[in-house]
Amino acid sequence: MAENILQVASLSKTYSGVKALVDFDFSIKQGEVHCLVGENGSGKSTFMKIIAGVVRPDRDSRTQILINGKQFRRLTPKDSMNEGIQVIYQDLSLFPNLTVAENIAMNQRIEENRKTVSWKEMRRTALDSMEQISVKLDPEELVENYPIAKQQLVAICRAITSGVQLLIMDEPTASLGKTDVEHFFKVIRKLKERGISALFIGHKLHEVFAIADRITVIRDGKRIKTFDSVSETNEHEITELMTGKKIDSSKRYESKTNGKPLMEIRGLSKSGQYSDVNFTLYPGDIIGIIGLTGAGRTELALSIFGLNKPDTGEILIDNKSVSIESTRDAIKNEIALVPENRLVQGLFTEKTIMDNVLITTIDEFRKYGPFLSKKEMVDSANSWIDKLNIKTPSAKLPVKQLSGGNQQRVVLSKWLATKPRILILDGPTVGIDVGAKAEIHRYIQEMAQDGIGIIMMSDEIHEVLHNANKILVMREGRIIKSADATSLDEADLMQLLQ
Repeated sequence: MAENILQVASLSKTYSGVKALVDFDFSIKQGEVHCLVGENGSGKSTFMKIIAGVVRPDRDSRTQILINGKQFRRLTPKDSMNEGIQVIYQDLSLFPNLTVAENIAMNQRIEENRKTVSWKEMRRTALDSMEQISVKLDPEELVENYPIAKQQLVAICRAITSGVQLLIMDEPTASLGKTDVEHFFKVIRKLKERGISALFIGHKLHEVFAIADRITVIRDGKRIKTFDSVSETNEHEITELMTGKKIDSSKRYESKTNGKPLMEIRGLSKSGQYSDVNFTLYPGDIIGIIGLTGAGRTELALSIFGLNKPDTGEILIDNKSVSIESTRDAIKNEIALVPENRLVQGLFTEKTIMDNVLITTIDEFRKYGPFLSKKEMVDSANSWIDKLNIKTPSAKLPVKQLSGGNQQRVVLSKWLATKPRILILDGPTVGIDVGAKAEIHRYIQEMAQDGIGIIMMSDEIHEVLHNANKILVMREGRIIKSADATSLDEADLMQLLQ
């Protein structure tokens, strides 16, 4: 039986009276992939940061941290790296303006305290690390010129050069398409073959079951259960353990479409992005547009919202042709867009929740010239916090301090405040845990039942099947299938997306 490379017992961490970890136990064996799953705020990131040496655990005589058989009271980043622990954070921590080779060899050069640089040796180091996991990248290419999937491979290669024994990955597949995920998992399996362990923190349970040897569920800072094999459990059980409640994910959205069309898209095309897109949206519709990364979904969403002018085609609102060449035009036509990348495109992360929620309707609070009614602003922000159950102690809390699910609620609030009749959702639950995802889906369905027409872009089959009444399958910029959701199942969509 493989030995534990990492074992912790009775690990606790408290922030200003809030318990982030409570007597947490965990272990990873040599050469295994151990997945840690839990809702946002459950303590996953705190645990990861303690093992990385970035955060100190609470002082407790019962606490034990064993790495490679060595005992530590607490870890420093140097301790962690010296024991072969490397962390790949969601932002990857790469230098985008440096080459692949420079990024890969950087840690090794720092560890060895090199005073000079040998470009030839740096290139050789990079090529050697890539060969170990069967990856081919141009060592002279700037990292910023590669997509996120290949940047992750650069981060893994960098870890290999530092003698990694345990690789910790925080939501590594959040921004990857299906093909990229499959390639990423092949790389992880190659690391396993070399005896390297992996701690995989993820939200997408089908991916967890595809890669995990063991699964540990964490909730409210406590270890709820560890499964020594994925065959011992299933996604439904894991979801219930994560949330502490039953979530019915089998029920499909029942449309209440009625009246005249809200929007018609006729022959919309944009060279190199999408071609000849046609569909009709009614009040109460949730049209799910599904396609893999690169299918043209996001580009289409941006065109409808005035951010990506199409070459040809027509958009009709209430049977009248309209010109939408800016976001102002879109808002005037009662269209709203919740973008895929909420942190970059949807939020001002340094600003407060109130500032973010009210930014689209700020003119409504002008009472005397340039002066704003502070009381009305606070009341409105608190009203949206209540409506969408945004978990926060105050509307004045910076958005960056919220969990992913709560950040997404803020983005929804911001656009719902404009009272849209047409709502475009691009990847509405990307990077959100299952509990928050279920709540977002409930909001979406309630909005549709209130008469809003919704266009939902997604690459998740389950999300589209259970939340849309009509499905459009998009591949290489074209709609290849249009059907009622009830006429399709997961196998049908899987085959169409290949």
